[in-house]
Amino acid sequence: MLELAILGFLAEGPLPGHELRRKVSQLIGYTRPVSDGSLYPAINRLAKAGLLDRRADPRAGAARFVLSLTEAGHADMLERLRTPADHEITDFTRFLSLLAFLSELPDVSEQHAVLRRRLAFLEAPASFFYDGGKPLRAEEVDDPYRRGVLLTARAVSRTERAWLREVLGEEPFEDDPASPDEVGRPVEYTGPAGAAKLTEPAEPTARTTTGEPA
Repeated sequence: MLELAILGFLAEGPLPGHELRRKVSQLIGYTRPVSDGSLYPAINRLAKAGLLDRRADPRAGAARFVLSLTEAGHADMLERLRTPADHEITDFTRFLSLLAFLSELPDVSEQHAVLRRRLAFLEAPASFFYDGGKPLRAEEVDDPYRRGVLLTARAVSRTERAWLREVLGEEPFEDDPASPDEVGRPVEYTGPAGAAKLTEPAEPTARTTTGEPA
């Protein structure tokens, strides 16, 4: 996620290191703070791999540098966007990073292939709470706070699915309260208003947050 954000912003043009950090922090820092200890090692890895070019900024002195994307770096970024890992589709914060730069893919059909993977994930019934192996709907939960969790997840899931279907030119989602899809994918709020992170249940009776790949 961090490396994609670095490559994506540099695809828009060269940036000084401090400006790149500001942009990356604004995109992903509300859930996972971007520190010098994470950003600059990532920059060094990408530069060592030949994906970035780093040059001293003559206007700011030797201590400051300007970063730009190499041809290999641009190709690497496109491949990351074209073939994201499963956890980059299911984790909301990671998916936002993909979405922020998806327009860099020149082929609209490739953009839509990524969106269809996300839509398929969202339309699979899931819940924060289960009765045996059956995902529970908000209407089936007595606890008012757990019901609030499920109602919030439902609202976020509906909104995203509607947007995805609109972009893909597909039929609108049928707003049928009896539909099992109405359970929606679990959502964990981890940032400012409107920010959410979708998660997958690892076991039928538990909720887990999608994290780093094993």
